[in-house]
Amino acid sequence: MNAANTSSPRLRRRAASAAAGLAIVAYVFAATAFATRADEFQSGIPETSIATSLPPALADPGGVRKDLANRGILVGANYIGEVFGVAAGGLNRDTHYDGRLELWFDADLNALAGWRGLTFHANGYQIHGSSITAESLGALMPVSFIEATPATRLFELYLEQSLADGMVTIRAGQIAADSEFIISDGAAAFLNGTWGWPSETASDLPNGGPAYPLATPGIRIAITPHETYGVMAAVYNGDVVDDCPPGDDPQRCNPHGLDFPFGDDALYMAEGFRKFDVRGRPGRIKFGGWLHTGDFENIANPSMIESGNFGLYAIWDQQIFKLDNDGRNIAVFARIMGAPDDRNQVDFYAEGGVTVTGPFSTRPNDLLGIGFAYTGISQSAQIADREAGQSIVRDYEALLEVSYTANLVSGFAVQPDIQYFWNPGGRVPDASGTRPVENALVLGLRSTINY
Repeated sequence: MNAANTSSPRLRRRAASAAAGLAIVAYVFAATAFATRADEFQSGIPETSIATSLPPALADPGGVRKDLANRGILVGANYIGEVFGVAAGGLNRDTHYDGRLELWFDADLNALAGWRGLTFHANGYQIHGSSITAESLGALMPVSFIEATPATRLFELYLEQSLADGMVTIRAGQIAADSEFIISDGAAAFLNGTWGWPSETASDLPNGGPAYPLATPGIRIAITPHETYGVMAAVYNGDVVDDCPPGDDPQRCNPHGLDFPFGDDALYMAEGFRKFDVRGRPGRIKFGGWLHTGDFENIANPSMIESGNFGLYAIWDQQIFKLDNDGRNIAVFARIMGAPDDRNQVDFYAEGGVTVTGPFSTRPNDLLGIGFAYTGISQSAQIADREAGQSIVRDYEALLEVSYTANLVSGFAVQPDIQYFWNPGGRVPDASGTRPVENALVLGLRSTINY
């Protein structure tokens, strides 16, 4: 699948992007110079930080976080480290370690410069280790949502304006769609990347779309007239990299997240939600879709060009049983997506599962999840395989994941995880070229520290 880019000169786009970035940075520094103290005392330590369990000297060395918070600035870090191994099947039986350090910065520009309702956010990653999905599995649904090409990179950088007492918010800058769109509450229980940014959008949008670890310039507006319903819409630059040759790793084409690509065909996204109550048990439904204005090759007939691309989705989260009155509960979730067959490798995606918050009365903050996900290969892609003389024709990939999150103290958790893949890669040949990659069993363990 290829999307055509507009013909804006690359240097002009880079210059405009650099100017915009410098303008934002200049504004933030100017605002800091005129900082005023916030009216309300803040500790500067997030409620979910391990710092709440540490001595003051470690939680806030020198009182820096407290001092910044009093000026409207919050800073933090988190680290995820994990080990995964292929216990059966796959491409090989290797074991992999990967990790991600995130640093984030939030500024309240009302406290800093008297601009009511305006905030600034930036975060970046140091990503290291190896990818079990790429090297040992070849799956469409990545084993871990932190897997990425090793790099130190900027992710999101944006300003957000709140209006009408918070009923309207506008976000603009370098932003990611997967931080706000197509999100199910049930996804929080799992490690596989498809529960966040689904394999359909990751496969069908140019270079994977605006999702971790590649954000792109865009603007998003959210309108929430009432806490029980609302809508949001966004427009993004339609590609996350500039001039990346076909087949190259887009993360290497934009290695530090500093390219700020601009001038490509647009990607539009829209989503609405409605919360409800069923006999005292909360639920939520979402409906949304995406539209890309670029040109896409016809999968079965590459000489034909299809104008535009789109997808639709629906999400349902529902608590079904209360284990007590203090938050322990059982919930179910489901998500379904579809896209045109003729221009997409993946035209259907579905998932569902059950989560248990506080599965044991002695562990009220733990989380158990059991989920199943299905990625359907389009008929056009199957036709293309046959016409290319492939001995093995792709059809689908499926995943079963069981994960348990043990929250040991606030801000520190360990998470054993089991994943089983049917038809990794959608049923693709192994190294011999004559047999499909075997169904695979993956075992893993993650630790997460928020500071």
